[in-house]
Amino acid sequence: MNDNFNFDGKSSSGRRAGGPMEIWDMLSILVLVITVGLVLYFAFIFISPDSTLNPLRPGANAPKTPTFTPTALQLEPTWTASPTLELTATSTQYPTFTPVPTYTPFSLVPPTKTPKPPTVSPTPRAPFSASVSVVASTIIHPDITSCNWAGIGGTVVDMSGSPVVGMVVVLRGSLNNKLLDQPTVTGVNKEYGPSGFEFVLDGGPVATDKTLYVQLVDQSNVPLSDKIYISTSSDCSKNLVLVRFKKNR
Repeated sequence: MNDNFNFDGKSSSGRRAGGPMEIWDMLSILVLVITVGLVLYFAFIFISPDSTLNPLRPGANAPKTPTFTPTALQLEPTWTASPTLELTATSTQYPTFTPVPTYTPFSLVPPTKTPKPPTVSPTPRAPFSASVSVVASTIIHPDITSCNWAGIGGTVVDMSGSPVVGMVVVLRGSLNNKLLDQPTVTGVNKEYGPSGFEFVLDGGPVATDKTLYVQLVDQSNVPLSDKIYISTSSDCSKNLVLVRFKKNR
């Protein structure tokens, strides 16, 4: 057992109280003083970076720029100023407008001539034309003496005047407020001639103004003549209307 250990927890080998400061304490104080000094120094450099105490102050080690001294250009006595080339801005030309061609009327007819009006072709004529006359019925029917008969009759001939038999003739229109549509065939009524035809008008002589017409047609009812309008009379001496159809040349 170590005789140097005391029961009060203190070593008998420790330094005595109130003894001189050891070397480690002095070094610690020195390091503390140096640290405080460095902190103050860097704080001062931070606040005043341009101080002469700052070895790295701004511009301290920058190379010096040589001072530029302008020297006047001396012109030779015989020197003549050459004309300077003046550049002028050239404007870009815009595309030129090309006018749209205008319509110029022209005529194939010379100016000194007046164009003739167009020739109007004549309306084609029907194959047959007709002539109309009014007579007394006694010329055809001498046995009829009373004034209670009226009719329309006639003939059909070709260009040379020869009778044409078998042609269809129609009577159409209105008479005494009645509509008429009667057909007949040439050659039936020989009293008018070999190509004679006849229509008897009911009611005797009566005055009408072109309310009736006769016309030549073929078997298909296609017209072969114009409509020949008839006017009748109430006069017994004019109770028969004669219609003569003739073929055109």
